[in-house]
Amino acid sequence: MTFRVSWFLLLVGVWNCVIWPNFMYNIAKDPRSWSGGEPTGFFLVHLVLVVVNVAIGLALLVLGLRGIRAKARASESGEQVRG
Repeated sequence: MTFRVSWFLLLVGVWNCVIWPNFMYNIAKDPRSWSGGEPTGFFLVHLVLVVVNVAIGLALLVLGLRGIRAKARASESGEQVRG
C-alpha cells in the first residue's frame, strides 16, 4: 500500500468516526425516533447504520496507521518502499 493510500485511509477513518456519531446525536433528537419513550424503527435503523459505519471507520483508521508506520519503519531502515 502506498503512503498516499495510507493517509487517505486514515483520513476517511477519522472522518467516519467524527461524522457518524454526530449524525446519531441528531437522529436521537428527532421526534420520529421515539414513541412513548421507546425507540422506533426509524431510530433503530439509523443506529445500525451508524454502528456499521463507525466500525468501518475504525478499520480504515487502523489500516491507514499500519501503512504509515510500515512506511516510516522502512524509511528508517533504508529499505526501498513503493509510494
